[in-house]
Amino acid sequence: MFSNTTFRTASRLSSRQVSPLLKSTSVRATSSSFPAQTRSAGTTSENVTQDQAHSILAAQRKLRPISPHLSIYQPQLTWYLSILNRITGVALSGGIYVFALAYLAAPTFGLHLESATIAAAFGSLPVAAKVGIKAAVALPFTFHSWNGIRHLLWDTGKALDIKGVYRTGYVVLGLTTLSTVYLAFM
Repeated sequence: MFSNTTFRTASRLSSRQVSPLLKSTSVRATSSSFPAQTRSAGTTSENVTQDQAHSILAAQRKLRPISPHLSIYQPQLTWYLSILNRITGVALSGGIYVFALAYLAAPTFGLHLESATIAAAFGSLPVAAKVGIKAAVALPFTFHSWNGIRHLLWDTGKALDIKGVYRTGYVVLGLTTLSTVYLAFM
């Protein structure tokens, strides 16, 4: 179950110095096949000032293990698609909110955000700018839509194994690319 190395490491960690402000009681865990393990249970019977409590807490935090950071893990397709789904959802809803507020405030500031004005302004742009703007709007919309359909498929209990998750991920990327290019050049 546990190796002797695990218990030796635990014993070494438990034998570290505890702040003199803490009176510690030792709790001993024994087992018939493993060496004894001790750990300190910090208790105090004296009143501690706020500054002393803060220094005790800081000392205890230095002894805690550090969680691994994302940089030690190999990036995976599922990470990227999950993050992109959240980002595109925020971008789409944020864009709708900003436009709605601008549309409501436009008469106050003398701006013209009617459909005819926006269509005329968009029509006067060069072709490359039109394609770029349409692609910038179509990409988050199509990705979020296709990934939403993927999640609906998962809700039925299908394609939840690793192979299915990756297969549907690549399908989402392919459909996103095709539909973005189609909508940008339409």
